[in-house]
Amino acid sequence: MESVHAVELKGITKRFGSNTANDNIDLYVDRGVIMALLGENGSGKTTLMNMLAGIYLPDEGRIFVGGKEVTISSPKDAFDNHIGMIHQHFRLVDVFTAAENVVLGLDEPGRLDIKAASAKVKEISERYGFEIDPDKKIYDMSVSEKQTVEIIKVLYRGADILILDEPTAVLTPQEIERLFKVMKAMRADGKVIIIITHKLNEVMEVSDVVAVLRKGKHIKTVRTAETDPKELTELMVGRKVELNIDRKTPVDPKPRLTIAGLTVKDGEGVKKLDDVGFIAYGGEILGVAGIAGSGQKELLEAIAGLRRIEEGSIIYSPEGKAPQQIVGKSAMEIKDAGVAMAFVPEDRLGMGLVGGMGMTGNMLLRTWNKGKGIFVDRRAPEKLASDVMESLEVVTPGIYYPVRKLSGGNVQKVLVGREIASAPSVLMTAYAVRGLDINTSYTIYNLMCQQKDKGVAVIFVGEDLDVLLELCDRILVLCGGKVSGIVDARTATKEQVGILMTSVGGKGGKADA
Repeated sequence: MESVHAVELKGITKRFGSNTANDNIDLYVDRGVIMALLGENGSGKTTLMNMLAGIYLPDEGRIFVGGKEVTISSPKDAFDNHIGMIHQHFRLVDVFTAAENVVLGLDEPGRLDIKAASAKVKEISERYGFEIDPDKKIYDMSVSEKQTVEIIKVLYRGADILILDEPTAVLTPQEIERLFKVMKAMRADGKVIIIITHKLNEVMEVSDVVAVLRKGKHIKTVRTAETDPKELTELMVGRKVELNIDRKTPVDPKPRLTIAGLTVKDGEGVKKLDDVGFIAYGGEILGVAGIAGSGQKELLEAIAGLRRIEEGSIIYSPEGKAPQQIVGKSAMEIKDAGVAMAFVPEDRLGMGLVGGMGMTGNMLLRTWNKGKGIFVDRRAPEKLASDVMESLEVVTPGIYYPVRKLSGGNVQKVLVGREIASAPSVLMTAYAVRGLDINTSYTIYNLMCQQKDKGVAVIFVGEDLDVLLELCDRILVLCGGKVSGIVDARTATKEQVGILMTSVGGKGGKADA
């Protein structure tokens, strides 16, 4: 007798205009299995899962749940078929408690019994090993607690099939370990878990099977125990790829930025950086780690002259020239003072690029003031745009095609390529590989190493601790706007950095750390 799969997709096709996101995909997963869904940007992973979650409707193909063909045309249909999706960006009401968020939107007869709901939340928590207080407000929760509420919310609604989109993106190593423990407990209870992730080390650690998509097609499903990261990467990319970061020992590093006592507040007067101090050396990569909202964004924006500094000092020491103070200068004044600084911000289109312009126009933003009179020289930006498109394999119809119409990964390639091409002496990047496939990510990592080898001071804000430990020379850890430690990336462990990410009351603003 043929076995019945928990979920089975047959001939699933989804098009957006002329673009085929999913092309005749056949895929299944059984109960009590954790499946990792892998693929490059644009391979169709999220689109495929969104059809299971009722966000999109397939153009062609059939979906079977427990052997029965179903139509999933809305998230309610998905829940009716015991399918729940936990998105990367949480959908919670901050002023409500965990229990209130869990029951929000449920259409249940009679008056809402919040005590009974809290009791059921506790029961689910105890069953799978969650650590959550049902009466705690969302605004008082950590990122991992909010994620826990999202998972409990779909379990409360009866989900047996859970889809997690990049579940570890903003978690500390300790939180990831707890999440994996919970996932394994749910698997032991017969749940189906599908995770969308780019982190191969986590795929190898927690999954049972791996399904690989490439350019909208299902390439292969393999048992995790019978594969390795190299094979998975080759399946994703379609060719052999070297996943090596060429990190060399810094040669004669010299102070490039000396920061002391840096204090920054937001518009409501709340401190986002508190007495931060460190030295960034030319010829090294300084990583910046911390849980989301620890001050990473504010730190880079303050150095770049994009955020008001309440107190503190930033001394820029160029090669062969006198040091200069840049606090109090705007971004344009910093540039006019001869400070060769490049910044890849977290907000790619809002701050980094002009979405309505093509690659050439966005390259021109770096050189517009070099024209004569009212004319600007378009030849250099056109060549730069073509070079970036070729070297970073930017997928675009042409260098004049609006960048807002490109995928997030391709937008990031344009931004990183432009900033590196400006020949900076200080290069700051905020989540430079967020949204990029593994092949392009390693291209970016090695571009950072090349800049370091040229004597550039690279400040790299990242989310993946494995990458930070492999790429960087030192790692600055922020916690609640304070420096909780600076460690040697060659000898530090993930656990050590993870503890610093959650420690209270950092070491303060000593610039000689």
